[in-house]
Amino acid sequence: MRGVETLVRVNGRVSPGERVVVVSDLYLERYARLVAAVAQKEGAEVVRCEIAPRQKDGQEPPSPAAAAMRAADVIFSPVRFSITHTRAMREALDAGARAILMTAYTDDILRSPALLDTDFEAQSAVCRRIGAVLGAGDALRLTSPRGTDLRFSIRGRKANILTNVPEAGELAPVPDIEVNVVPLTGTAEGRLVADASIPYLGIGLLTEPVVCTVEGGSVIKIEGGDQALVLAEELQSHGDPLCYNVAELGIGLNPNARLTGEMLEDEGVLGTIHIGIGTSHTLGGEVMAPTHYDLLMSDPTIEVDGTVIQRGAEIFV
Repeated sequence: MRGVETLVRVNGRVSPGERVVVVSDLYLERYARLVAAVAQKEGAEVVRCEIAPRQKDGQEPPSPAAAAMRAADVIFSPVRFSITHTRAMREALDAGARAILMTAYTDDILRSPALLDTDFEAQSAVCRRIGAVLGAGDALRLTSPRGTDLRFSIRGRKANILTNVPEAGELAPVPDIEVNVVPLTGTAEGRLVADASIPYLGIGLLTEPVVCTVEGGSVIKIEGGDQALVLAEELQSHGDPLCYNVAELGIGLNPNARLTGEMLEDEGVLGTIHIGIGTSHTLGGEVMAPTHYDLLMSDPTIEVDGTVIQRGAEIFV
């Protein structure tokens, strides 16, 4: 309950009279009930939408739930498969909602120091400094000791600053804290070596690297062992080249997060970055694909216009 109360009161900042919509499925219905109960205690008008479990991440919620989301001040989404990278979520954000994302939540996340011990407000300053650098930058280069060397343009892109204390129109994938930016479509070139986690499709913590060759803004080859094969077969199954689009660079900034194989904690681990492939539309890009999966690597070095802004867990802005 302490974790639920943190989500509602600290991250959601739910206040009396606000319209709160909780979208859940039968797998995470227990968390939906707890969130709704705490939000009601805060004086909110709460609507719960229990939807049939989605078959995959990124599948649209049904239209009645989407309509409720558009009318919400605050959205909580305890669902097994993500509804984050959907048109319904984008429309809700554009209408002024703030969203607390609870994809694949577990009791362990609700008990995690990443949620309970993190001063989310205190981290916001470094998030905004990094966001300012990315927003003013032109060229980004990402390297790592395992062999990553990826370059792309970010000219004109606005960084998404996920302090997890969201304002209207912002996402909060709690307890992840991150800043992300969308590469200009078609500009990514090089090599990505994911060695930390792919917290989707049952892959989780990586036992061997997943190596992606990138040309013309898309992943053209995926190499590695059995875990790489799971990712490759899933992407191929859609028959849509947009699934391979290099959609995001995300920088983890939660000092209390640890790699667990669960998306919402892994992606906030300080000293890791993730490259998202597939949909970029929800994050401010142009591409709407059937999927969005994040590949995490450790010990990154990030250069913006030739200046190093991060090396490992050290931030230089």
